[in-house]
Amino acid sequence: MHTLIMTGATRGIGRVAAANVLRDDPDTHLVLLARKESGQDTLEELRAISGNVTLVDTDLASIDGIRSSAEAVDRMIEEGELPALRAFAGNAGVQFVDALHTTPDGYETTFAVNVLANHLLLHAFEHRFRAPARILITVSDTHFGDFRHTFGIVPAPRWSAPQTLARPSAFPRPATVAAGRTAYSTSKLAAIYLVHEWARRLPEGVDIVSYNPGLVPGTGLARAAGPVDRFLNRWVLPGLSVTPMAESASAAGRKLADAVLGRTTAPSGSYIDRTRAVPSSDESYDTARERALWDFVEQVRSGG
Repeated sequence: MHTLIMTGATRGIGRVAAANVLRDDPDTHLVLLARKESGQDTLEELRAISGNVTLVDTDLASIDGIRSSAEAVDRMIEEGELPALRAFAGNAGVQFVDALHTTPDGYETTFAVNVLANHLLLHAFEHRFRAPARILITVSDTHFGDFRHTFGIVPAPRWSAPQTLARPSAFPRPATVAAGRTAYSTSKLAAIYLVHEWARRLPEGVDIVSYNPGLVPGTGLARAAGPVDRFLNRWVLPGLSVTPMAESASAAGRKLADAVLGRTTAPSGSYIDRTRAVPSSDESYDTARERALWDFVEQVRSGG
């Protein structure tokens, strides 16, 4: 038996992936980090597949909440309630209609959940991973910032100092949908930077990859957008799920499960696009930005 810790498993492709993992690998004990109120239905559904599922009440937008949950899981592993940790899937992600949402700690919520939470959790569990182990962080091809990957719905990333990106109003016209989406694409670029830096620091046999599920219609990317975007989201994008340009939730969840289980082969630090490792954007390979982001999230982690 081994433990898989997973965020973002209560809805969408994460919920599908969690069910597939439990069906395909009976030796997995799945730990769901999720809010209790939203995770209870998922817990019952997954326990109908396997009894080896544990829900730990977690607020990924709160540093204290993340630490409390991580300590609870660490204690369960230490006391033998959970088997050795061999996998982590950071699949949780948020996107808002502005860049003004703020966590109790004062950080912009998109950055806090999509970037900072993953770093805090990986640091908390770093000493628990037993090789061979795989860490996966779900990202997005919106980080490319071009029409081919976003259909013009999501603006390109807009990088600046991590200290700026982590705070509300980091982007022009912060109260707009465009700013909220820019925060999202920028956070996914940051997550890839984080994966690259972790890959350089993790021990042999503990691999980390970023995973792009592709365009999955119906995930709410066009919520509160203009009439053109709403038309595309309602009438055009769903039809793309039967083409190579997009994925249904069931197909994307199955492919996510394959990546989590290591059936999609990729060296540490790789970017997996649905079913294979490919290069991420040219912008995503910037060691100076990666180090600056690492230094910032480490400063936050240490309370500096």
